[in-house]
Amino acid sequence: MKQICFRKQTAIAVMFSVLCSTTCIGQLTLPPAEIEKALDEAYNKFKDLKEGKNADYIKELASVDPNIFGVVLVTTDGKVYTKGDITSMVSIQSVSKVFTMAKVIEEQGAKAVEDKIGVDATGMRFNSIVAVELQKGKEINPLVNPGAIAASSLINGADSAAKMKSIMQVHSDFAGRPLSLNWPVYVSEAGDNLRNQAIAHLLLAYGRMYFDPVQSTDIYTKQCAINVNAKDLAIMAATLANGGVNPVTKKKIVTPETVMHTLSVMATAGLYDNSGIWLYNSGLPAKSGVGGGLLAVCPGKFGIAVVSPPLDAAGNSVKAQKVIGYVVDKLHVNPYLVQPK
Repeated sequence: MKQICFRKQTAIAVMFSVLCSTTCIGQLTLPPAEIEKALDEAYNKFKDLKEGKNADYIKELASVDPNIFGVVLVTTDGKVYTKGDITSMVSIQSVSKVFTMAKVIEEQGAKAVEDKIGVDATGMRFNSIVAVELQKGKEINPLVNPGAIAASSLINGADSAAKMKSIMQVHSDFAGRPLSLNWPVYVSEAGDNLRNQAIAHLLLAYGRMYFDPVQSTDIYTKQCAINVNAKDLAIMAATLANGGVNPVTKKKIVTPETVMHTLSVMATAGLYDNSGIWLYNSGLPAKSGVGGGLLAVCPGKFGIAVVSPPLDAAGNSVKAQKVIGYVVDKLHVNPYLVQPK
């Protein structure tokens, strides 16, 4: 059964890679003026949109300025295009799951993540305990809370401090600058993360927790509180688009194989309950966070990110989805849109 599942995941990854090769692989050939025009139009079209509201189950997030709105696109050759507020900081939240997963793949291999966490979408809420119970801790996915806590527990390091240092370093490397924690957000989350602690202990009961459950939950809580802006997120996305090499700093962060597996999970589970809807309309692997950030990757071409805190019912930034969707359409970079020869 495991061999069959492995073949299935490999086939999905290969299919996604082939489809991307039709429009998304290779250096960006669109003129800079077209990129700037698409960003300008998207920004102006949606800047006054008032839909959605800030997350409030984490108390600190409710007080974040809902008017923050920044858009950044970074190409694989390091060109940076910006619109709006690209300096205001928000907590990265669930977007961090992508880069911790990539670090685990880099350290232990793609098979370890498939076997020890699972990579199929759970089909349930991001913090579902039922999903853990039904699968007895298997197929919990690195991009929802149970799998993300397990991923944090898998990071190499002798203790929680070493593991957290490694997580901070990989996030900073992807962003191309030293990142830091938003301590008020961390304190707010740490004081109210009993559900995540329960998930970690349930995983431990099923043998799917690989470090102390309390400390692993705390590591996960800290990683979600890393502070980023729209430019940071776009460079992180562009590093994935560039096969694991930061296009701004030119530093190799992870291998192309790690990126391939990471993007596959993003494509199927990146936007909470609306992951399928997102992929259906945009074709790009992406990841959102309840802090208001959303990044998307056009492999071989660019990374794009938007920060706008008001969220829809699924927990995804309303403006970010609309802006990125608009840019994808205008630049004709949906990898599933193949023109006949």
